[in-house]
Amino acid sequence: MAIVEVDETARPIYVVTINRPEVKNAVDQDTAHALHDAFQRFDQSDDFAVAILRSSDGAFCAGADLKSMLDGDGRRKESGGNPLHNDMSAIAPMGVTRMQLSKPVIAAISGPAVAGGLELALWCDLRVADSSAYFGVLCRLRGVPLIDGGTIRLPRLIGLSAASDMILTGRVVRADEAKRLNLVNYLAGPGESAFDKAFEIARLLASHPQTCMRSDRLSMLNGIDTPSFQVAMQQEFALGMETLRSVDFGGAVDAFVKKKTKL
Repeated sequence: MAIVEVDETARPIYVVTINRPEVKNAVDQDTAHALHDAFQRFDQSDDFAVAILRSSDGAFCAGADLKSMLDGDGRRKESGGNPLHNDMSAIAPMGVTRMQLSKPVIAAISGPAVAGGLELALWCDLRVADSSAYFGVLCRLRGVPLIDGGTIRLPRLIGLSAASDMILTGRVVRADEAKRLNLVNYLAGPGESAFDKAFEIARLLASHPQTCMRSDRLSMLNGIDTPSFQVAMQQEFALGMETLRSVDFGGAVDAFVKKKTKL
């Protein structure tokens, strides 16, 4: 079986599964490249609107596969480990965390999402977890730094104080606490899997007029990185005007008017 499996049968929903259960779906060099290729295809294809990232066998991701980086003497290999490039346009150690996609990705999380696995979850737009999920900067205990966006994305999502607690202590955060911290957007209900809940949300997102949703998403992400409120407002307006001129907008308004007329 492939280390990263792609299911395109539920179009326009694109499902990516990390399949290395023997190492709790830790990411090595081959997995990093396979993840990058899978999400590059998703972003470039007009057939898909939303992606779901999940993993096999009840473990979202235990982070980078550190054993694959070391030789028999415990020294870092000259080659074969996760990609480590200071060129931010190159493939990230976890494969996708430097990618800036034009469409949303939902993480369906069971079991551990720790170290680099936490960073993978943070990269996604939305996070759905079941009761078995847990999160943590467990690499703190091994002296391994966060280099896949964790120190940037975590404070943005849950605030500096809560992020400082997680990053400095390395403690485990269970699913219910993660929901209270807004680290998790949705918890799966009793008898419901994280994937089932994520798929339900993906269907909702895919049902929306896509040009407008993607434009507002881009405006939101750009605004976070824009130091000036005035500039952020100008960017939002420019993107909004592009949407208003789009075919999608005209079709959505026409459909709305016809629906109201029927009422």
